[in-house]
Amino acid sequence: MALKAAIIHVTPFEQNCTLLWDDEAKRATVVDPGGDVPEILAALERYGLTVEQILLTHGHLDHAGGAEELKARTGVRIIGPHLADRMLLDNIGKQAQAYGIEDLADAAPDQWLEEGDSVTIGGLPFDVLHCPGHSPGHVVFVNQAERAAIVGDVLFRGSIGRTDFPYGDHEQLLTAIRTKLYALPDDTKFLCGHGPGGTIGEEKRSNPFVRG
Repeated sequence: MALKAAIIHVTPFEQNCTLLWDDEAKRATVVDPGGDVPEILAALERYGLTVEQILLTHGHLDHAGGAEELKARTGVRIIGPHLADRMLLDNIGKQAQAYGIEDLADAAPDQWLEEGDSVTIGGLPFDVLHCPGHSPGHVVFVNQAERAAIVGDVLFRGSIGRTDFPYGDHEQLLTAIRTKLYALPDDTKFLCGHGPGGTIGEEKRSNPFVRG
């Protein structure tokens, strides 16, 4: 993609906190700052970046647990996910305690997102797709011109997001992947919430959980 990207693995869940920026302006979007905020800030300094916003794909603690701390230390807004994930964001602190993880906090977005909204990352528009199933309010960010997508925990290379939570819905997740992600051009590259990214075409051909 035209944007520069860097991934910081945060929390014991090794979540991919992603920095995206335009190399000329050096203004960055932080996607899913799940925790380890000092490491995120150190990476921003290392690349010479200024944060302009925080985007959340969904409300799980490993994706959103550091959002409020990062907001407090940078003064930027938290945008996303869909309102349906509010119950997850409101319970991050309790979940973190149950896992024995410190320094994660409930998150209160400044703006909720819905299907059809758009966000700007590094000067480029990204469409918002609501892709529930892993969580009720999960959103994905897509720029069709650049063939780029940020998919959180909806789709992984060779796998898909978990749906064995009380609020999970396996068929809903498969439908979102088939009708929204697999509708993208095959050469669309995606970054995901855990592990390496990939291309939509490769997942359509070989993903054992949901082929095209």
